[in-house]
Amino acid sequence: MEWLVGPFEVTFVQRALWGGVLVSLICALAGTWVVLRGMAFLGDAMAHGMLPGVALASLLGGNLMLGAAVSAAAMAAGVTLLGRSPRLSHDTAIGLLFVGMLSLGVIIVSRSGSFAVDLTGFLFGDVLAVREQDLWHLGIALLLAVLLSLAGHRAFVALAFDERKAHTLRLRPRLARAGMLALVTLAIVASFHVVGTLLVFGLLIAPPAAALPWARRVPVVMAGAALLGITATVIGLLLSWHLGTAAGATVAGVAVLQFFLSAGIAGLRGRRVLPPTPAAPPAGPPAALPTPRRNVETSR
Repeated sequence: MEWLVGPFEVTFVQRALWGGVLVSLICALAGTWVVLRGMAFLGDAMAHGMLPGVALASLLGGNLMLGAAVSAAAMAAGVTLLGRSPRLSHDTAIGLLFVGMLSLGVIIVSRSGSFAVDLTGFLFGDVLAVREQDLWHLGIALLLAVLLSLAGHRAFVALAFDERKAHTLRLRPRLARAGMLALVTLAIVASFHVVGTLLVFGLLIAPPAAALPWARRVPVVMAGAALLGITATVIGLLLSWHLGTAAGATVAGVAVLQFFLSAGIAGLRGRRVLPPTPAAPPAGPPAALPTPRRNVETSR
């Protein structure tokens, strides 16, 4: 038992555990929609799009989270504006902004005298350096994520499964897209300083994707993703402590391993991946439920 309990008797490991738990809960709320909506590339671009703001805040001695938030907001606004152009595909707009923001961030960081250290800290974070103040920030971010998820749930469900149905039901899909983008941005900005921008993507995508084959309702997927994220945090911290590996990378690696195990077991059992059905219909009788846009086979 000492092997399991011993590491968590250390104060900074306890803070890392609580930080990982809060990040897992936030990423479960946002990551479920990322997986269902097919927004993985956008999430990756948003994570790297924060680099200019973080780099500038670091050089000026400002608040890194504030700089990340400003940069992420600019990235989100750019994606929204360019996405309205009929001559430019959504993926192209995201790719252009992705490269542009990342290049600008590297240029800014290269002006400092600690280029490698600053960039490494941004990309990979340091979950073992979580402070009590960071836990309060993550707690506030979790509260905001819960409120946003509850307020936009019906519109998010309709948007994820059939955007035309969202128009028909007057659920304001454009506003729903903005709300979903805000939820993803909140998750990334709140979590990047704990596990880094490269590794937060693992907790954002892997747990919901691992829970998806075993659930048919959105809230169940979110609950499963949260449980898997917390499990990955505990196992990752234990392995990091005993093997001497990077804590954040180990946590993210365990989360990705969980996905492959889930997919493998689901495949062996002959189950087909099903999209979750909404907890409650947006409006109208059950026959009016939105039909998934993707071609998915029905389980036997």
